[in-house]
Amino acid sequence: MEPDSDRTMSAEQLSAATGEPLERLRQLRALKLIGCAREERFEREDVERVRLIQFLERRQIPLEAIARANEREEVLGSVLEFLFPNGVGPTCSLAEAADLVGLDVELARRLREAASEGDESVDEHDLQMLRKAKVVLEAGFPEAALVQLARVYADAQSRVAEAEVHLFHFYVHEKLKAAGVSAQDLRTMRKSVRERLLPAVELLLRYFHRRAMAKAVREDMVLHVAEDRPLPAQGDQFAQLRVAVVFLDISSYTPLTEVMGDAVAAKIVERFSLLVREAIGRFDGRIVDRIGDAFLLVFPDPRAAVGCALEIERRTAAEPQFPAVRGAVHWGDVLYQEGGYVGASLNMASRVAGQASPHQILATAAVRREIGDLAGVSFAPLGRRGLKGLGEEVELFEVRSADIRPGARARDPVCGMEMAPGQVAATLLVNGRELAFCCEKCLRLFLHAPQRHGG
Repeated sequence: MEPDSDRTMSAEQLSAATGEPLERLRQLRALKLIGCAREERFEREDVERVRLIQFLERRQIPLEAIARANEREEVLGSVLEFLFPNGVGPTCSLAEAADLVGLDVELARRLREAASEGDESVDEHDLQMLRKAKVVLEAGFPEAALVQLARVYADAQSRVAEAEVHLFHFYVHEKLKAAGVSAQDLRTMRKSVRERLLPAVELLLRYFHRRAMAKAVREDMVLHVAEDRPLPAQGDQFAQLRVAVVFLDISSYTPLTEVMGDAVAAKIVERFSLLVREAIGRFDGRIVDRIGDAFLLVFPDPRAAVGCALEIERRTAAEPQFPAVRGAVHWGDVLYQEGGYVGASLNMASRVAGQASPHQILATAAVRREIGDLAGVSFAPLGRRGLKGLGEEVELFEVRSADIRPGARARDPVCGMEMAPGQVAATLLVNGRELAFCCEKCLRLFLHAPQRHGG
């Protein structure tokens, strides 16, 4: 892509590039949101400024509020400085870029759409991506697989980037702003973050990718060696795997959140997440998804899945004050697509987990048959159960570990929190039965409406 000889453009060119009418551009200039020294000319940066303004207005932020914030903190300039540290370079259309690289324009569009880019303008970074995609295709990688990989990269990096920006905003920027740091100093700090933090982030990303790649390659080795793996599914967009699926959640998460509030619930989920991550590392498992308090895990075989589920139960039950966990294990085939899993096995694990009581780990008959005997673990038959959304009843087993003994723990009837004896904040005798409470708030709520909480 050849650089332009003139970095400026007319109002008509800016209007064509952004879709904004000329009258609207004059309004933005009057508010000092766009425009350069030459009265009738605009710069490349003004295209990006207009797009930032359009983004803010889609978020229902009035134009006047944007102007005030820009005057106060130079918001637009700060963001552009972060996004384009070397200035906004020349662009071309997606069709021109595809022709230049030698890619089908529809494939180029799908690769760009993986990053949620809706506009048709292409810069040098886009060109580099398309060139690398061409190299991958020429090496023999199928087009459908390349698009899937692009979507996985985009989704993963979107989460990474969001975490980087949000964590800096909440843990650094807002605290400094509350402490009285000036807008100019905050802008200087943001620039420092870009110059010092981003190179370190790139190294960290490469490190964790290398570690994850090593684990994935070891798992792939199993597919080459094992003789009883399922045959590939029909079609070039899917691959079939046989995995153990584990679904875990906190049995009393809803009342806990309602009583304690989101902040306390978030701390409990944070602790739960740490306990889960510590356990799966020992059993070659992987976290596929987490929604609220619920974790979806996959394992290469059901023995590892059962062992990990019991280990998580053991760890959570040993916490001084923690709600009970429940879960389910299923062994079956799944389709691998876009870095995730699709199929009835996932639904089965989720439905079975909904049947579990606090501290209970359930397993399907497929798990029981595949495992056979497992030292220190027993499978108590529970008979056949009807599950929501499934036509046939499913045979279930309760997984029990010989070295997990129920402790003397009290359960708060209001929030569901379980407590070791020394963690009880208050007790109340009701109809000859002693009830324990984790805090004074739960005691007050019980006294206000005892029937609601089993009193």
